[in-house]
Amino acid sequence: MRRTRVLYLEVADKIKEDIFSGKYPVGSMLPTENELEEMFQVSKITVRKAIELLASDEYVEKKSGRGTTVLSNRPYNRLSKAASFTQILENSQYDVRKETLELKRIELPKEAPMYSFFGNQATCFKRLYYLNDKPYIYFTHYLPKEMLAFSRKEFDEESLYRLLTKKGYAIDSFSDDFSAVFLTDEEKRVLKTDVQLGIKRIRQSTTQMGEMIEYSEALYHTELHPYHIDYET
Repeated sequence: MRRTRVLYLEVADKIKEDIFSGKYPVGSMLPTENELEEMFQVSKITVRKAIELLASDEYVEKKSGRGTTVLSNRPYNRLSKAASFTQILENSQYDVRKETLELKRIELPKEAPMYSFFGNQATCFKRLYYLNDKPYIYFTHYLPKEMLAFSRKEFDEESLYRLLTKKGYAIDSFSDDFSAVFLTDEEKRVLKTDVQLGIKRIRQSTTQMGEMIEYSEALYHTELHPYHIDYET
């Protein structure tokens, strides 16, 4: 492994990648400190600092004499103590499934809100979530054009944030803005509804340097189910 002043960050990032990939599932134990030293060819203090960093972001928990347990595999784990709405639905009694509608590179007009970050091209990814086989959430994600390196199958099977992480994009913060909007004829067609109003959420995810890596619009058919947030305490 390349020696740098922030070697422990490299070790932490590699362990995190292995957690995201499923090599170390939630509930499993990480290799011992001695095994990690040998694996990465680094000192004990470097391994300990890497584990401390992962523990501070609540990916792992270290207990004296028992080793280090994986607690979470969410790429945006440290950003919010709130469970995502789709996670709430998937853990409920509802049958939830998702369908990819579109994945392509698009040209952005200069007046587009994401133009100053992505330039004149971006990846457009559209997905529809069904609740008990009824269209419920219509997502349109605008992402860096490099995200088209992933196949449609990968977008179908992986979470968006996991793919962003695999591509080397680290989300440092995100903001959500909600508003009630009149649905267009096209949006009504996709959501298979005649209702006039829906809830629109705009999410902007950025890196530590303020670089936008996700601009997403989500439309919720709230007559089917209200939007709900659960916060951990």
